[in-house]
Amino acid sequence: MSTDRGLQDKVAIVTGASRGIGLAIAQDLVANGAKVCLTARRPEPLEEAAAGFPEGSAIAVAGKSDDPDHRQEVLDTVAERFGGLDILVNNAGINPVYGPLEELDLDAARKVFEVNVLGTLAWVQGVLAHGGLDFRARGGSVVNLSSVSGETPSPGIGLYGISKSAVSHLTRTLAVELGPQVRVNAVAPAVVKTQFALALYEGKEEEVAQGYPLQRLGTPQDVAGAVTYLASPDASWVTGQVLTLDGGLLVAGGTA
Repeated sequence: MSTDRGLQDKVAIVTGASRGIGLAIAQDLVANGAKVCLTARRPEPLEEAAAGFPEGSAIAVAGKSDDPDHRQEVLDTVAERFGGLDILVNNAGINPVYGPLEELDLDAARKVFEVNVLGTLAWVQGVLAHGGLDFRARGGSVVNLSSVSGETPSPGIGLYGISKSAVSHLTRTLAVELGPQVRVNAVAPAVVKTQFALALYEGKEEEVAQGYPLQRLGTPQDVAGAVTYLASPDASWVTGQVLTLDGGLLVAGGTA
């Protein structure tokens, strides 16, 4: 992991950070000098994750990402503990449904959009509006988590892909609206070896990886490095971009 990204003493919020991609992102930001607030739904694994960070570099606030009271608690805590905010990483997301759209439970679909799309927008609105964070004045950077399933139809996870397509377009629109003070970008991973994506590769990892020109699935660290770059001054002229992280899957004609 690089330790020279210009992130010394920067402050970040990473949602969905108790494990997998979110935790790897938080670890990489801290390795590059940032201080991080981790959020996730379940308190115990979140506290366990936060305990693994160097003393004084991370705090944890548990709660549901689509809960306005939780978001307010996070923002107030960050303002009080760190005095401002420089980076927002919207990693929290859900995918409780699997199967064809014609059989989709619409209540479940609404929940997916509430968390994945509206939740992402709500976090951005919150950090911009909070007087104690100075996010805009500090030249804030937002990095959203999209997916290659938002770029091409993916069997079984169609609704998830639709929500992530919305996140990609939300990213571009916010970049236009919030410049020049705030940069907004996203990463769009293919299958990454996490508990969240287990159903997509469990028991068939070698077979799934055959569709990738790089012949392997992604790791949380693959995503973390890209997020750290986009959040850092190295990407100071980069905004409105959705960086595909897929080992060459899409250019080879594959789907997630």
